[in-house]
Amino acid sequence: MQRPALGAVLAAAALFALPACSSGGDSSGPSGEGSPTGSEKPGSSPAPSESAPPAKGSAKVLRTVAEGLKSPWGLAPLPDGDLLVSSRDEGTLTRIDAKNGKKTEIGEIPGVAPSGEGGLLGIALSPTFASDHMIYAYFTTESDNRIARLLYNEDKPAGQQLGAPNTVLRGIPKGSIHNGGRIAFGPDKMLYAGTGETGDRALAQDKESLGGKILRMTPDGDPAPGNPLGEDSLVYSLGHRNVQGLAWDDKQRLWAAEFGQDTYDELNHIAPGRNYGWPEVEGKGDEKGFTDPVAQWSTDEASPSGIAYAEGSIWMAGLRGERLWRIPLRGTEAAAKPQSFFKGEYGRLRTVVSAGTDKLWLVTSETDSRGTPEKGDDKVLEVEVK
Repeated sequence: MQRPALGAVLAAAALFALPACSSGGDSSGPSGEGSPTGSEKPGSSPAPSESAPPAKGSAKVLRTVAEGLKSPWGLAPLPDGDLLVSSRDEGTLTRIDAKNGKKTEIGEIPGVAPSGEGGLLGIALSPTFASDHMIYAYFTTESDNRIARLLYNEDKPAGQQLGAPNTVLRGIPKGSIHNGGRIAFGPDKMLYAGTGETGDRALAQDKESLGGKILRMTPDGDPAPGNPLGEDSLVYSLGHRNVQGLAWDDKQRLWAAEFGQDTYDELNHIAPGRNYGWPEVEGKGDEKGFTDPVAQWSTDEASPSGIAYAEGSIWMAGLRGERLWRIPLRGTEAAAKPQSFFKGEYGRLRTVVSAGTDKLWLVTSETDSRGTPEKGDDKVLEVEVK
């Protein structure tokens, strides 16, 4: 059923190497969730050995894994195949049995203050989850956005399985818009976070601010070794408007999706220390000192949130665009024109996460303040891609 259209790392490679992983947001302006950037090509030309996937791919929904979710935002697959999903507006984490769709609330995170685009946003499992059982969460409080880790104790009763939050990073600027929120552990076992500039454009170019950045930190929240702006800085890249998608490809390169304001949303290849231009440039600008996006879209076609890597392509969830985008890659360039799937079929798409090889988990976002929910919303879908 067609839904009604909604209106308007490689830190120096000698320092570390990064293995693929991924994780998936909001904004303002006509896009309602947006992107930025400028010039200097991101990365060198692809090596001759790097081949590209076919120009045209495919995406097919295999099944609805679960439905009836309220304002789902982040998703993290558990080692046994089940899924953890965060609720932005309720501040809760829910476990989904990926086989039968059964939902079990495991707990509520205290201190979450949902408002506007803020609330309980991205989640990620500790790189050593099998032994420490830690879940990381990015969320909005009354004073800031922060990242905390919580013990997941499956032996306790449902609804009481989360330990008290242990804050690893506080002081990320908050606002009614542009709170960023995506977190993911990279192949280097460091924690990456996409942040927004909260509508205060100057923050994106302020190297001392945590807003409008991609941050890189240790699991304890300290600046990660090798960060480009010095040992005391968490900043990995700057000049961002609102980053809500992070993913690594099979060569351990970092990619990010970002909301634009009036003109262009973006997919960027992220290299350490690069400046992606906001607010001086939106979309491709070919301006000295700024890095241009690899691909861009009009804001009504995308409003990108989560991204994932699979089958040689970046897959990007679109909110206002209500579609899933495929961007085939050759090295750090787009190998062909982006291709879209599911336009208007499932409504706003918030998060996309790799489900292994040629499968994705795809999360809809109709029960937030900008959606038009129908029966069953919101859902987690299993998608086969090529």
